[in-house]
Amino acid sequence: MEPSIRKFFERYADFFNRSLGGNMDENELASLYAPAFIAASPNGVMTGKNDDQLRQTMVEGYAHYREIGTKDMRIRDIRVSAIDDHHCVAHVAWTATYARQDRPDISIDFDVHYLMQELDGEPKVFGWVAGDEQELLRKHGIVL
Repeated sequence: MEPSIRKFFERYADFFNRSLGGNMDENELASLYAPAFIAASPNGVMTGKNDDQLRQTMVEGYAHYREIGTKDMRIRDIRVSAIDDHHCVAHVAWTATYARQDRPDISIDFDVHYLMQELDGEPKVFGWVAGDEQELLRKHGIVL
């Protein structure tokens, strides 16, 4: 399962960076996620569906990332913890680069833990656990 998960996240990172450029493919977005998902952060737990609301949220999310100067998202490392033949946790270490006015770009490292399901050779995200993104961005002066 690990090679397919690594390949999936290479595709995911490519999708993310193209979307940062304003070229979000909604069909590709839908192909990355299971029909339903769960997300957890210090702000709580939420559930959602892979539907029009997810697409709209993602469009708005990428617009926000562009607005705050996000230039690039790069994978530093992936570690896969198998659960069974069809499920794993992908621990993905990311580096995000931000442009700032009158100051050099800044890179920020963070981790996200993705709950993955692979059926018929197709890995999909069915959940994730992330830290406090807004606090991290405030700490580095990206947002107030």
